[in-house]
Amino acid sequence: MNRGAALRKVGIVVLVANLGLALLKGVVWYSTGSLAVGSEAVNSLADSAYSLVVLAGLYLTTQPPDFEHPHGHERIEPFVSLFIAAAIFVVGGLVLYNAVSEVLSGSVVVTRGWSAGAVLAGAAATKFVLYRYCLRVADENNSPAVRAAALDNRNDILTATAALIGVAGAQAGYPLLDPAAATVVSFGILYTGVEIVRDNVNYLVGAAPSEDLRAEIVRRAMDHPDVQGVHDVIAHYVGPEIDVSLHIEVEGDRTLREAHAIESAVIQSIEELPSVDDVYVHVDPKELGEWKDDEAAEDLLQYVNGKE
Repeated sequence: MNRGAALRKVGIVVLVANLGLALLKGVVWYSTGSLAVGSEAVNSLADSAYSLVVLAGLYLTTQPPDFEHPHGHERIEPFVSLFIAAAIFVVGGLVLYNAVSEVLSGSVVVTRGWSAGAVLAGAAATKFVLYRYCLRVADENNSPAVRAAALDNRNDILTATAALIGVAGAQAGYPLLDPAAATVVSFGILYTGVEIVRDNVNYLVGAAPSEDLRAEIVRRAMDHPDVQGVHDVIAHYVGPEIDVSLHIEVEGDRTLREAHAIESAVIQSIEELPSVDDVYVHVDPKELGEWKDDEAAEDLLQYVNGKE
């Protein structure tokens, strides 16, 4: 399955699952009055709403390049992820407000029956399956939007478990555990929003990738037998993908054809890295005096040599 089809399939699966959970939790909430189940129902309803946006966003990001977007549309993905984060912040705030209001009002409802616990346990199991599925697809396709959905599903496992503890505690004679669990749910939701924002801001501001990846880029350039050194190595995010530019140092007696072959081989080697998109290589012949020390490149070489 190609990248576009895989990402769109994730959007559909997550949307259908969230709609089903929202409906089921809503029914149990109505019948039991459990605040913890209610907060989870609101969470799933919000998940369903943002799932629609994610599905639309994933459709746009997987469109092929065109005249106005020659590099494709993948750079939309961080914005989709930030929309998910915004929706998560709103939901977390609402759940926290409802939990605090319930405690202050002094009218905490004690949940009876087994249905609340059953729906929360089922929700946790469903979210675990969704989390593993989304994480696998995100890793295989380098998709920040799907990774954001995976993090949200991981968070939902924890919040559903917290809600389940609250319901069980309320039935055991500790009614305040129900709104307390809802409060835990709210903070879990808010933390996921922070996590998603933190991850995707780097994509938008053109941050450098990890030191491991930068070291691997330098190592691949230096692996070519005709490359004597590298300098001015720049790797940065452009959306979820990485653009690389660097200067390679070669002996000046190479013919133009030989220099072109060296450049092409280095580009191909670096572009084989899954997260790298475009690579730009400048060839510096020794006789022009453009070879120079580059402490950053040397540090990266020492880093990768130290790991071998």
